[in-house]
Amino acid sequence: MAPLQATASIQISKPTTEVFNAIIDPVHMSNYFIAESSGTMETGKDLNWKFPEFDMLVPVKVLQTKPGALVSFQWEGSKDHMLQVDILLTERPGNATLVKVTEGSMENNEEGIKWLKGNTEGWANFLACLKAYLEYNINLRKGAFDYMKTN
Repeated sequence: MAPLQATASIQISKPTTEVFNAIIDPVHMSNYFIAESSGTMETGKDLNWKFPEFDMLVPVKVLQTKPGALVSFQWEGSKDHMLQVDILLTERPGNATLVKVTEGSMENNEEGIKWLKGNTEGWANFLACLKAYLEYNINLRKGAFDYMKTN
């Protein structure tokens, strides 16, 4: 069986440069994805992200950034599994950007299928939140996952 990859995509009505900056800049990211970051996503940087609903830091290793085109990083996308995430940006007509996220890969077994479901859902949410933020200045994530907070 082929390994599993989580994928999601969406078109955003903003230029690639603006979308790219919203993905790498922690000030922007805190308006739709994370609560805070130890820095800007730049090739070779090791960062720590904090999500609003979890009391822990998530280590992120930035593998590569290409302005207006690509953000690639590695993180523990599943318990004890370092996974690569590639966010590809493609210019579209009308000053729009197609954003494609690919994460993986995991074995095609019960653990992998559970991961695939959760992370595909997560990346679709990430993209919806990014679109709402960039096009309408709305933070869809704010309060959305408070039920997941650990006490």
